[in-house]
Amino acid sequence: MPRFTVHIRDEWLAVPCRDTTSTIRWLGQEALKRYIKNKPDNGGITALKDTRFVVRRCQGLGLLDADDTIEDVLEDNDFVELAIEGDTMSPDFIPCEPGFISLDGSSLTSTDLVNLGKGLYKIKLTPEAERKVVQSRDLLDTIVKENKVVYGITTGFGKFARTVIPVSKLKELQENLVRSHSSGVGNPLSPERTRMLLALRINVLAKGHSGISLETLHAMIQAFNASCLSFVPEKGTVGASGDLAPLSHLALGLMGEGKMWSPKSGWADAKYEIYPWLLRGLALINGTQMITSLGAEAVERAQAIARQADIIAALTLEVLKGTTKAFDSDIHMLRPHPGQIEVAQRFRSLLDSDHHPSQIAESHRFCDRVQDAYTMRCCPQVHGVANDTIKFVQNIINTEINSATDNPMVFADRGETISGGNFHGEYPAKALDFLAIAVHELASISERRIERLCNPSLSELPAFLVNEGGLNSGFMIAHCTAAALVSENKVLCHPSSVDSLSTSAATEDHVSMGGWAARKALRVVEHVEQVLAIELLAACQGIEFLRPLRTTTPLEKVYELVRSVVKPWIKDRFMSPDIEAVHRLLLDQKVWNVAKPYIDKYQTEYIPESRPVSPTAFSLESPASPRKVHSAILRCSGEKPEFWDVTDL
Repeated sequence: MPRFTVHIRDEWLAVPCRDTTSTIRWLGQEALKRYIKNKPDNGGITALKDTRFVVRRCQGLGLLDADDTIEDVLEDNDFVELAIEGDTMSPDFIPCEPGFISLDGSSLTSTDLVNLGKGLYKIKLTPEAERKVVQSRDLLDTIVKENKVVYGITTGFGKFARTVIPVSKLKELQENLVRSHSSGVGNPLSPERTRMLLALRINVLAKGHSGISLETLHAMIQAFNASCLSFVPEKGTVGASGDLAPLSHLALGLMGEGKMWSPKSGWADAKYEIYPWLLRGLALINGTQMITSLGAEAVERAQAIARQADIIAALTLEVLKGTTKAFDSDIHMLRPHPGQIEVAQRFRSLLDSDHHPSQIAESHRFCDRVQDAYTMRCCPQVHGVANDTIKFVQNIINTEINSATDNPMVFADRGETISGGNFHGEYPAKALDFLAIAVHELASISERRIERLCNPSLSELPAFLVNEGGLNSGFMIAHCTAAALVSENKVLCHPSSVDSLSTSAATEDHVSMGGWAARKALRVVEHVEQVLAIELLAACQGIEFLRPLRTTTPLEKVYELVRSVVKPWIKDRFMSPDIEAVHRLLLDQKVWNVAKPYIDKYQTEYIPESRPVSPTAFSLESPASPRKVHSAILRCSGEKPEFWDVTDL
């Protein structure tokens, strides 16, 4: 019996079809029935017959007409995606005609890597990278021919480093290495994250210090471009010697063993998906690419939610009728941390009454309130250090992305191989622990603002932001959800990199535990996104009780964006889909995209020519000139000029 695999939200469902003359509409409805059956809350779908959806191919992304018959447009075992109206299409599939990123091992960024994971680009090597790979391989071939003893090439691994392997068994040695080290457990990485892992390993090999053959590297690129991906369990790495278990699983599928995933077939036996090829096992599995690829996603998502947190907090401040005095640039120039200055400037660009008149702000202009609670007044200080931390971590991740992390290292220009410790994951592990701690504060302070929105004694709004309280509970449990996520984050923020367990018979006697650092950093970031989604929902609901008064133009645009996917809360209803819809807006950075033009315009129109600057704002011994430092501070300050000439320095 023909069957088809349908992707709905985050699930894959097998749908058998007895009659292929049935329509695509029938296939979608059958898939939805199975999806609803697996959900205790019916997946938020109240009436199946009224649910509107579209269906597209996973391969090529072509939309399918609901009235087409299955036999006319699909083949047995085809993969399709169903998107329910209001949902966003999954990014897990390759666009029709992606462009190319040329890899040289030196210039890939975390942004590039995330885009490669999304399937927005394919990969090719630069000519210089190909030349270095060939030179490195030539040296390796010479070593083998001359029967030299080199770790991992003509010897065993770890505790067996002193065991010399005969030339006749070197191929078996490399294959055994990959098979035995494929010992991971847990759920597989998503196709998106596996693409990132494979792309990053290709980039490291392109540096030309691994000894891999150009033929093998081209085969890996071919697999990536076809989105032919190995089954890689998410657990099993201790982060030194590199991410051995996950990278071994990555190599195992490319050897034609284990399982592989592709948009056409889903999970299948690897021997049917790709031809096996000869490889140097250690070159494929010794490195920090699991930690770093997940870390790249974590830092990119952290950067996106941190920018949007400023916008959400500004909207909350408006609803709570707070003052903007705490964002005065002179305050922040006296404590000139870049992130603090940047956040204060964003608040001014969104709330400046001279630039964006606000009826809500005018309604309490002459109130007797002197200052607000810390959760509003101290946003530049709390959000600011998160921004600075994200930039610090991003710098480490980008360095790691373009680092050779093999052992041994092949130096073709010196004609030798050298054993070292670049595989140790301490750098990204420590950085990602730091990221989790810093980004968590965005959720911690957000949850307190949600409390202020829901508490009538603090907000002057109806309790839990709903009319007929008692009959309706409003945002009562949404706030509980935010509190639960913040509490969970407190545990997840315990640093994994402070732990170490000796492995490999005390040969690998200090490890980074970076794999867990990366995975929990992603979980922390996701929780932060969800908490801020709840705050954004609550702030928009608070606006309803202040109507007909309007807030500033950029914040009205944010309100309109939210209302395009979530209607106002008139009486109690199923809330999870609302939270998920707004979470998706944040993931797609739509809140940022709506507000950014206003932030940019404010910056452009309010750049001064000169301004008094504290001598402590820079060091005279800094390589940057005083004029450059002064200019940089002015760009952040967003204030009109007063006096002072930097040439007087």
